[in-house]
Amino acid sequence: MKRHWALCVWLLTLGLPAGAQQLLSLDSCRAMALRTNKQMDVSHLKRDVAKNIRKSMRTKYLPHISAIGTYQFTSREISLLNDEQKAALPNIGTTIGSMAKGGMADMAGSLTKMGSVLSLLNIPPQMLEPMQQEMATMQQNLAQGVNNATGMLNAGGQRIVDALHTDTRNLWAGSIMAVQPVFMGGSIIAMNKMADLGEQMASHSEEARRQSIIYSVDKIYWQVVSLKHKKRLAESFLAVVQKLDNDVQKMIAEGVATKSDGLSVNVKLNEAEMTVQKVNDGLVLSKMLLCQTIGLPMNEDVTLADEDADQLSVAPYLPQVDREVAMENRPELKMLDNTVALTKQTTNLLKAGNLPMVAVMGGYSISNPSLYNGFEKKFKGIWNVGVLVRVPIWNWGDVMYKVRASKGATAIAALERQEAREKIELQVNQTSFKVEEANKRLAMAEKSVEKADENLRMATVGFSEGVITPATVMEAQTAWLQAKSQHIDAQIDVLLSAVDLQKSLGILAP
Repeated sequence: MKRHWALCVWLLTLGLPAGAQQLLSLDSCRAMALRTNKQMDVSHLKRDVAKNIRKSMRTKYLPHISAIGTYQFTSREISLLNDEQKAALPNIGTTIGSMAKGGMADMAGSLTKMGSVLSLLNIPPQMLEPMQQEMATMQQNLAQGVNNATGMLNAGGQRIVDALHTDTRNLWAGSIMAVQPVFMGGSIIAMNKMADLGEQMASHSEEARRQSIIYSVDKIYWQVVSLKHKKRLAESFLAVVQKLDNDVQKMIAEGVATKSDGLSVNVKLNEAEMTVQKVNDGLVLSKMLLCQTIGLPMNEDVTLADEDADQLSVAPYLPQVDREVAMENRPELKMLDNTVALTKQTTNLLKAGNLPMVAVMGGYSISNPSLYNGFEKKFKGIWNVGVLVRVPIWNWGDVMYKVRASKGATAIAALERQEAREKIELQVNQTSFKVEEANKRLAMAEKSVEKADENLRMATVGFSEGVITPATVMEAQTAWLQAKSQHIDAQIDVLLSAVDLQKSLGILAP
């Protein structure tokens, strides 16, 4: 309800015309300060940063998919044949033909010799002539076949050379790869816990900043209220002294009082006027500070809800002080707890450097030229899956030393946390003692005000009857002013001591 009411007040103040006086309550001042404070905005942004880091760490559990594409131009191509083979293959038919023709020449000589032998055998020419014709035809056909085979073999060799021509000066390649972590030595778990702790620390830091802003606003607010009440008190005192000065001047004119009495009263009058001026200057500066704190122009004309009250409504604040409440609620302690836990997770992260890591990989790769169906100038690809295992063997104790250093940081953080707990416990004791003392001073101040009022009344009556001197009246007036001022201070001390105690307990909230 307080927040809603403060928001309504803030919205109403936005609708006021320029130069109009704004009425602000303590809750509305708190809400405006929290809304406009730059450090509070920084805390919000830090919390968002920590939140996004935590979300980023969650993705480490999931497979990561990436695509890669490359193009490369090289000055030379890959050759599957050497220069001698490139020269020999297109002429393989010619080479074989030459060998065949040599064999045919030998065969022709053999046939000639065979004809001579047959003629010696007195074979009739009628029988020898058909045989010679048949041999000549066979020789002619064989020569024609060799010529045909030579051309075919040469063409086949050229085709082989052309087929094995790579032209790899222009290389195109691409791949899509997915990697799924299986076991990373606990590093992913440690990083996620560290991210969670980082987000918690950002939240606790924001809460600490929020309480600090509220505390500052409360102190300035009640300082303004105190100065406004003291201003009214000083003006009342000035009016009383002025009346006394007028009465004394009349008495001097009638010869009842001396000029010395008049001068004493006049000095007191000047002091009262100076007091009013000092209080007024302090009030203006305090309001400027309040406006700057809550995000308003420093020359804005504002009125606080408690500054015009006839009497401050101050009830004795007697909380049930439980130091365990402070240990549970103080954001500073929570941040130190997070720091200890963070250093422990850092140790776990470092230990992962000595443990094996396993990941599963899979993807699809393409290239041009390709070698999957001979050598082709086409885009073709293959699927692939695999397992990656990394096992540390020897690092000269690097991880061990880092783990020892991290454990030392954990011990330091634990000692700092223990020291902070002791200081907070002392702070709670001190603030609770201040609350009790403020309540006692308030009770004493109220009694002093009653006595000062009665003393001033009696002095005023005695002065009017001529039985009391002006000096005695001025003493009564001074005592009354002092008692009233101490009463205002005691009331403000009760309010501020309650704020101090709430802050030390970690329960200060708008």
